[in-house]
Parts: sequence; structure tokens; C-alpha cells
Amino acid sequence: MIRKKPWNRVNLPVYSVSSKHLGQSNMHICTYVSAVSMKPKRFMVALYLGTLTLELVQKEKEFVLQLLKEDQYNLVKLLGQQSGYTIDKMKRLEKRKLLADWEGYQILSGCLATMKLSVVSHINGGDHEMFLCDLVTYKNFQEGKELSLEILSRKNIIRI
Repeated sequence: MIRKKPWNRVNLPVYSVSSKHLGQSNMHICTYVSAVSMKPKRFMVALYLGTLTLELVQKEKEFVLQLLKEDQYNLVKLLGQQSGYTIDKMKRLEKRKLLADWEGYQILSGCLATMKLSVVSHINGGDHEMFLCDLVTYKNFQEGKELSLEILSRKNIIRI
């Protein structure tokens, strides 16, 4: 018998969003991401309501999407299960020497790749706000296996 719900049967990659506005920065975990167009290259990225990342993206109208490497699973509790309104995630990452600079944003050193995205439009999607974004630029940093929901489940970080 199949126990997983249909939407949990697909093993999605895990990303982090790096956002900023007027000197304030934050990072957040994001799995609701999909390419939606080849020309122009566009993505749909859904950000959870009530987060500092959502607030910063709404103000700045651009952000960086980082594809996480499988050994970065230990960042999910900080970036996805805690609020940027209550803790300074960037300061904690900086203290652990996990940050690098790319295209004017702080990114996670060790990520597989980054994509700088510019917001075209957005719509409420329920408990997430969905952003349609154009790809501005991207960079592949290294080879490796991406962090996935399956890995997070095996590490008991999430239940799917």
C-alpha cells in the first residue's frame, strides 16, 4: 500500500533564498520551486507567509535562489525552522564562516549553484505567496548531489 500522498512522492530539491533590502538580509529554506518557461527563462518560487524573507523579497523585487548540497542538511533547522524576525540568521552563518558574496548578495559557501531572480509578478497561493521570476544570472559552483526532501526525511528533520 502506498502511504505517501501524491505530492510527497516526488523527491524535491531543497533551496535557500537569500533576500535583502536596505542593509537587512535573511535566508530561508524553499522547496516549492519550478522552472515554468524556457524563453524567457522563468521560475515559480513560493515563499511562506509571515516570514522576513517574504517581506524583503516584496520590497526588493529580486533575490538569490541557492541549490543546497546534500551535506548542508544541518542548515535547515536554522534557515527553515526559525524566524528571521526573532534571530539573526546571517550573524549565525557569518560566525560559522558559512557565507560568501555573490552578485551583491550573501550566499552560502558550499552551495551547488545560485540563480539571481527578478520578480515579474506574484499571487497569493494560500499559506505561500507565489512569485513568477525572470532569471537574471546564474552560477554553478561545484559538482555534487543536491539536498532533497528524502535526505531531510532520513535525517528526521521533516516528515513526508
